[in-house]
Amino acid sequence: MINESIFKSYDIRGIYPSELNEKTARRIGQAFILKTKAKRIAVGRDGRLSSEALYTELISGILSQGADVYEIGQVPTEALYFSVGFYEDIDAGIMITASHNPKEYNGFKMAEKKGNRIDVIRGKDLLEFVKKDMGDKEKGKTVKRDIWKDYSDYIFSKIDVSAVKPLKIAVDASNGMAGKAISAIKSKIPVEIVEINFNIDGNFPGHSPNPLVDGSIDQISKAVKDNNADFGCIFDGDGDRVFLIDEKGIMVPADITLLFLAKYFLKNNFGAAISYNVICSKAVPQYIEKWGGAPVRTKVGFVNVREGIMGNDGIMGGELSGHYCFKDFFYFDSGIIAFLTLLKVISQSGKKVSEMADELSIYFKSSEMNFEIKNKDEVLEKIKRKYIDGKQNDLDGITVEYKDWWFNVRASNTEPVLRLTIEADTEEILDAKTKELIGFIS
Repeated sequence: MINESIFKSYDIRGIYPSELNEKTARRIGQAFILKTKAKRIAVGRDGRLSSEALYTELISGILSQGADVYEIGQVPTEALYFSVGFYEDIDAGIMITASHNPKEYNGFKMAEKKGNRIDVIRGKDLLEFVKKDMGDKEKGKTVKRDIWKDYSDYIFSKIDVSAVKPLKIAVDASNGMAGKAISAIKSKIPVEIVEINFNIDGNFPGHSPNPLVDGSIDQISKAVKDNNADFGCIFDGDGDRVFLIDEKGIMVPADITLLFLAKYFLKNNFGAAISYNVICSKAVPQYIEKWGGAPVRTKVGFVNVREGIMGNDGIMGGELSGHYCFKDFFYFDSGIIAFLTLLKVISQSGKKVSEMADELSIYFKSSEMNFEIKNKDEVLEKIKRKYIDGKQNDLDGITVEYKDWWFNVRASNTEPVLRLTIEADTEEILDAKTKELIGFIS
C-alpha cells in the first residue's frame, strides 16, 4: 500500500522505511515514466543510508517501462538539475534525497524538459500516476555517466573567480554532498579552505543536515574564529542550500545574503527581475529597486521563487531557506554558484562580511516563529479581522503592513502549524508587536 502523505507540494519525502521504501521507489520510477513519457532519465542520489537501496529500485521501475537510465551516482542535487539541462540526450531526472531533513527521511526531487525549459515535477502531481496499474514492459538499458568535468566547466563558465583574493574561508559540508562538490572544484578556487564535515555520512555525525537547526553552526562558528578566517559557508545535506557566516562566527540572514548576490547580478543585468519570498525583509525590494532591478514577490518555497524569475525575465532569486536560483543555471538553485559568487563579491568589496551585512540590515526582524494550532484557517481569519486597518495581502497566508512594521502569518502545508514573521523599523516596535501577536495567536 502506497503512503499518499509522502507526495508533497514540491517533492516526495517520507521516513524510511515506514513511509517510503524500496517497493514504493520502484512504483515511483514506473509512474514517472507513465506521466512524463520520457525515454532517457538521469538518476542521482545523496549520501543517506537508504539512498543506495532506493536508487536501485527506482532504476528498476524506470527500466521496467522501457526507458533508459543514465546513472550519475552520488552527487549534489544541483548536479542532477545540471544533467537534465546540459545534456541533449537526457529528457528528465530524479534525485534521491531528503535534502535537509533528519537522517530517518528520504525522498525524490524530479524534473523534466519541456521544449526549451525544464519543469519541476511536484510530488502531488505524480500521485495519480502511482495509483494506476502498471505492468512491466520491454526493459530499458543503463548507462553510467561521469558528469563532474562537464559540471565543473559549466560552473566556471558562468562565474569567473580568477581575480578572487587569497582569502581563508571555512566550509562546513554537513557530512553531505557539498563536500564532494567543493573537493571537485577547489583546485580552481584561489582560496584556502578549512574543511569541516567533508566526509559523506548518512548518520550526519557532525550536526543536523539542516543548518537552521539549533547548534548546527557551532562547529563552523568556532572554526572561523579559531582559524582567523575571513568568513564561512555552511551547506545543507544535499548541497543546494548555503548560508554565510561572518568573520565573528555569526550567521548572516539569508535575505541579506540575497542582497549581496542581487547587487552583483544587477551590475551587468540592469532592469532584470530578482525574486524573493513574502517573509524576506522589506529591505530586499527596496535595495533591488535602488540598484535598478525589478523585485518580484512570491510565495514561500523554492519552486515558487524559481517560477518568479522564469515568468518575469529574472536573473536570480532567493529566500530565507538559503536557496538561490539562477537564470544561467537553467533557473535552478545552485549552492555552488551562490558560494563562488559570494567569494567574488566579498573579495572585491574590501570589507568584512559583518560590515557588509550591517550596511544592508536597516530593519529589525524576528526569526520565524511556529505555533501548533489545529484550526489554522479560523485563526488566520481572526488575525485578518483584528488587523483590518493595515494593508493586507493574501499571496501566502496573510501579510499586514503598517508604516513602521509588518508581519506575515502563514499555514504549513504539512503540519498543524502557523508560522509568524515580524519586522519593524525599531527594536522597541519589534519587541512590542512580537509580544502582541504571540499573545493573540496563543
